[in-house]
Amino acid sequence: MMQNILVVCIGNICRSPIGEALLAREFPQMKVWSAGLGALVGDPADPLSIEVAAAHGLDLSAHRAQQITNWMCQAADLILVMEQGHKTELEQRFPLVRGKAFRLGELDKFDIADPHRRPKAAFDAAYADIARGVTAWVPRIRLLC
Repeated sequence: MMQNILVVCIGNICRSPIGEALLAREFPQMKVWSAGLGALVGDPADPLSIEVAAAHGLDLSAHRAQQITNWMCQAADLILVMEQGHKTELEQRFPLVRGKAFRLGELDKFDIADPHRRPKAAFDAAYADIARGVTAWVPRIRLLC
């Protein structure tokens, strides 16, 4: 039974906090959290991520970046990453994630570009891709609940 979903990107300040918030809204009964492969530990979400998320009714104000750990990988039933390269790196660092780590865009075969240090349009595009990925995953996750 699926109870824990971990969302992963690099810094844990742009993409994964948005993915975490969207999934948490869909699955309030589950533990949904996020982390980074190279997290800016303790940093809040990027101001543009906060702004774009707020426009869609999501509040990222309490988010603080955290570094992914072996414990998180063990606790997660499903790990969703933003890019194929993240999945590869995750599997190299934590072999136990094989079989439960997937791209958020896996079903439609797309990566979600990193908007970090880019204009707001890049954050809007990332949000749209993250939302598209979450929408594709929701029915599959529901089947596993």
